[in-house]
Amino acid sequence: MIRLVRAEWTKLFTTRVWIAMLLGACAMVGGFAALLTGFAGNPESGIPAVGTPLFEQLALAQSTNATVLTLILGVIGMTQEYRHRTATPTFLTAPRRGHVVVAKVIAYALAAVPFAVVVVAVNLLVVTVYAGARGAAPELNGDNLEVMLTSGLSLAIYAIIGVGIGALLRNQVGAIVGALVYLFVIEQVIRSIPATSGAYKWMPGGGLEAMTATFQGPELLGAWQGGLLLLGYGLVAAVLGTFLAVRRDIV
Repeated sequence: MIRLVRAEWTKLFTTRVWIAMLLGACAMVGGFAALLTGFAGNPESGIPAVGTPLFEQLALAQSTNATVLTLILGVIGMTQEYRHRTATPTFLTAPRRGHVVVAKVIAYALAAVPFAVVVVAVNLLVVTVYAGARGAAPELNGDNLEVMLTSGLSLAIYAIIGVGIGALLRNQVGAIVGALVYLFVIEQVIRSIPATSGAYKWMPGGGLEAMTATFQGPELLGAWQGGLLLLGYGLVAAVLGTFLAVRRDIV
């Protein structure tokens, strides 16, 4: 298993995909953090004023905007085997296909850790500089550190979910488009309709908001419950993907 994980890291870090994803994540998170800080305290924006605990937690949770990129990174990590037709030599090298999927889950979850550290650091840097220029840099107290930790953890969990989705669907474009449609369309529709909004807290988006205190959804689960829910989605997707990978023909 260790050799398989190392092989996955080699595949990942010998391409430029992870660099593009990391740079995109830093730009995205930095941009959202700057916008949120810039509009903080504006009555029309509804964003709490700089210096309030609510603002600091919301601002330091902007790292979660990069979850979509770690999700895509996980999807690419799994589906590239089929897209570039390397699945056959991979599965010949490791005949137990389930081990390959498990190795990918472990490899991408671990690779997401330094990814998350950089993204969270960029988030903190932007908020500290900009909010400090406005008179109140955030304090690294217990609540703020917890938000930063859970935000980074969510990036790793979404990488696991991405690997699971890739194992389930195999088609790279279809898996990415399907995941984006679900996250940005289906979940948002469900959340916005009063009759279905109660179900939102049980969905990945609801779990993410519960983990990171983004204060945007309806009634949510507790932070640790949201984390377990998200991790459960990732593991279920990986288990189902493993089950199908073992039984499907390679085409």
